[in-house]
This record gives sequence, structure tokens and C-alpha cells, in this order.
Amino acid sequence: MNIGDASALSGVSAKMIRYYEQIGLIPQAARTASGYRNYADADIHMLRFIARSRDLGFPISEITGLLDLWRNTDRRSADVKALAQARVQDLRHKITHLADMADTLETLVRSCAGNERPDCPILHNLETEAFPASGRCSHHAGPHANLNERITS
Repeated sequence: MNIGDASALSGVSAKMIRYYEQIGLIPQAARTASGYRNYADADIHMLRFIARSRDLGFPISEITGLLDLWRNTDRRSADVKALAQARVQDLRHKITHLADMADTLETLVRSCAGNERPDCPILHNLETEAFPASGRCSHHAGPHANLNERITS
């Protein structure tokens, strides 16, 4: 089947299929005599596996490992479980970080009068607060500890 059909059946865009081939995540597709890509049912199955892995938050680098484990019938399920547990921990960390960001933004929004005056505590905070690579403000313990005090002062 051609790349359009493979895309429709797998739920992976043709552009992503080409990209996955380019980076070596999937093998190069067989070609027809006229040079068009030709995909088999096994390719569709692999693309669906990749799509589902992406849906669950696995980065490409980890999907390579998952594909290796999937293909290896001598694999240990403990290895698969370890990858999944690490992904869960990473997702939980991201959820916490996103919740902290939302809390901080909500506090900033509440502090803004939203009127015709030019003073804007949101812009002031964006200008003056420093966030390290961890995303947490370096001078307070929580996501918005003492934020109201800093905004209104």
C-alpha cells in the first residue's frame, strides 16, 4: 500500500512516516518499480505501536528501545516495566510542574486589576522573577509562596 493508505490505516501522518524512516526509527519502506513507497501490514502494525507510544508520552529515543524490546521475543518484561515506570515518573513530574505554573498564573491574574491603567503586575512579574532550569522560582519554597506579597509591593 502507498504512504497515504499507510497513513490512514496507522493514524500517523505521511510526513511523520517519512521522518521516522529518515531517522531510522522504522526501516526504509520497500519501493515499487516506479519508486513509490510500498508498505506492508507489518509496517502499519509498527506505526500504530509507535503512535500509541507517542500518545503515552514516550519520546523517540525511548520508542527505539521499546521497539527493540517488542521485536525481541527473549525480552524480559521487567525491562519494559522499568521503561514504563520511568515514563510515569516523568509524566507525574511534568503534571506537578504544569500545576505549579497554572497556580502561579492564576495568582498573577488575580493580582491584576485589568483596568485602563498601564500598571500590570503580570508584566512586572514576568520581567523581574527569575526561574532556574527546574522551573521553580529560586527564592521561595512553593509555586507561589509569598507571590501576592511580591506582586503588590
